[in-house]
Amino acid sequence: MSNYACAKRVLASFSKSLHFYPSPAFTWDPHYHRWNSLSEHAEFLSEKSVWLPGWYMIELLVDRSVTTVAASFRFEADKRTFNIDMPLRVGKLSKRLVYVPWGVKRVAFRPMNAEGHFSLPHFRLVWVTPSFARDRLLQRLINIHQDYRDITQQEASAIVRERARERGESWRRTVIREYESTYISLCSRRNYRLWVRKFEETPDPAKMRADIQARQLELLGIYYFYIPVADFHTVDALDTTLSSLQNQSLDNWKAVLLPAEACAAEVRQHIEALVVQDPRITVSESPLEPAQTALSSSAWVSLLCPGDRLSVHALYSLAGSAGADLIYSDEDETDADGMRHSPLFKPQWNPDLLLSQPYIGGAVWVRGDKLPALMPAGGLPCATSVGNWQAKLALNALAAGFETGAVNIKHISRILFHRASPFTLSPADDYVSLVRLSLQEMHCSAQVVPGRVANSARVKWPVPSPQPLVSLLVPTRDGVEILKPCVDAILERTDYKHFELLILDNQSSCTKTLAYMEEVEQRDSRVKVLRWNHAFNYSAINNFGAKHSNGDIIGLINNDVEPIDGEWLTEMVSQASRPEVGCVGAKLYYPNGTIQHGGVVLGVGGVAGHAHRFFQHNEEGYAGRLQLVQNLTAVTAACLLVRREVFEKVGGLNEPDLAVAYNDVDLCLKVYELGLRNLWTPYAELYHHESISRGADDTPKKRARALKEARYMREQWGPLLDKDPAYNPNLTLAHEDFSLR
Repeated sequence: MSNYACAKRVLASFSKSLHFYPSPAFTWDPHYHRWNSLSEHAEFLSEKSVWLPGWYMIELLVDRSVTTVAASFRFEADKRTFNIDMPLRVGKLSKRLVYVPWGVKRVAFRPMNAEGHFSLPHFRLVWVTPSFARDRLLQRLINIHQDYRDITQQEASAIVRERARERGESWRRTVIREYESTYISLCSRRNYRLWVRKFEETPDPAKMRADIQARQLELLGIYYFYIPVADFHTVDALDTTLSSLQNQSLDNWKAVLLPAEACAAEVRQHIEALVVQDPRITVSESPLEPAQTALSSSAWVSLLCPGDRLSVHALYSLAGSAGADLIYSDEDETDADGMRHSPLFKPQWNPDLLLSQPYIGGAVWVRGDKLPALMPAGGLPCATSVGNWQAKLALNALAAGFETGAVNIKHISRILFHRASPFTLSPADDYVSLVRLSLQEMHCSAQVVPGRVANSARVKWPVPSPQPLVSLLVPTRDGVEILKPCVDAILERTDYKHFELLILDNQSSCTKTLAYMEEVEQRDSRVKVLRWNHAFNYSAINNFGAKHSNGDIIGLINNDVEPIDGEWLTEMVSQASRPEVGCVGAKLYYPNGTIQHGGVVLGVGGVAGHAHRFFQHNEEGYAGRLQLVQNLTAVTAACLLVRREVFEKVGGLNEPDLAVAYNDVDLCLKVYELGLRNLWTPYAELYHHESISRGADDTPKKRARALKEARYMREQWGPLLDKDPAYNPNLTLAHEDFSLR
């Protein structure tokens, strides 16, 4: 069959009168029944010559070999052409509205903006009524757009109307503009320069000058920037760094150069000239100078390497952070032409992520009077070990806070630092060694081994002795084909043996299911079936199970999960047993191996979403976080462990307000408010056949219930949902892929 004939057969399913035909950049693979895209610009073109104007709903499902891609459509008329992008989700139907004006004669469809193979299980382009479109447009703004949170559709429509009046355009044009902004997905690898130009939030120069002149800022004294200069550094690199200091809006800084003995004569002569030209620049030969100077609490110390630059508003942004002992900010890198790339948008203070990776990087400032206690042994580093010094400084801050709780660490979510080269550690002192040393200093007995990504470590915490009993609660109703693989896999594929498995039966009537429950209860003494003869309420069922359980640790387990290997429960118990840790979540996969749950990000879609959903199983994720133990504000209860004392202290799950959805997020937020750290680990891995047991929210009654529970979460936790401390406000709340906001 020809490519053209195949295109008709595959693409015409959504309309008898509408067909697309492929460009030569596509080939058809009849063996696998899929298309091969030979170019990122390959597209299908419509045959239809006249398109009726109005609102259309695009429904698209693309199974493809490349994860982080988008589909796009181009609508062509005689005098105007416009494009829309459509982010794709693996295994999930994507929908979006588009308004087609008069005069459109052809549509070009690009299934993915990359080379690779794909198939199209579902593709429809359906005309919808204006009232239907209006309802969906406003609801998406309320769910996704940060300016429309926590309001009604009437209030959202009024905002659109006011913005249309201010812009001098129609309501329809304005709502389209606002709606389309919720689909923008800017990849930090490909779109960072565009984001910098259009979206980066920087302080207004006039406001900075006014604040400085009016003394409205609480200035933090003097900033000391120590700059190790090696034999390979050039005059130009040194000038780049010093110029970024001299261009600051505040002049309360000093640069202390630390030249190596092997510095080139040209560089040494240039340093001597700089000292004469600018009294703020000095030279020191002593790596212990900061400690010997006895700096006060109004002084701050940081390291720069020649070639590094501060942003023009760095010192202004740092001012006003009174009470902090250590400050770190977001950062990026620059290439040989000075172009910025590779941004690193960091979470707020995240101790377990720090034990996994030196995520704080190089944009770090420490208060002068705290430096002697936090500075690594040996004083300031040479140019080749700056990364090690900064990593150990952060770990020392963690150790000091662990022992006394007196170290106040603040994160500034703004790019204040531009690195000239990637953050690296010298081979002589890798991160595993640094973490191992820090844990010894904290008197923590844990094993430290290499992590799964570069410059990372894995801390294997011990399981208490005697081993705590774990109560695994598995709610279910009928569906033996789901329940049996779950229960059998847990019993057969779990190395940690000291657990009880409580099947919480919610009015099952299937004879096969009832027979299996009876059989497995008799077969394994760890299994017990409890009957819950009430209407489905996930929170109530699990609270009932917790009351009738005996374990020191409660495990909330969906009846559609299956452990991948035997280590999963040992890892989760070792983490949940730590007194500073609250809820512990696992890494969950769809049956096809893509990520279903890499932790929860608050605010995505209005309430919460799953981090890195649909990424491939072996991908590192944003900044390696898909492979690193870390603190997250919430994790899913599809597989969640928490100590009984903590579960009971927060009152368990919320039965009255959250019968079905978001009860796990609510539980985690209550635990977070206790001051405990919720945690996600990639070393507990399970398959999750998501929501098979209760089904999707696809009826009016279910949708009404889902909206009610979402409203409760917004009312109860709105400020925290919009500013997840384990995320970064520069990253999107419209998608789950850590793309730019």
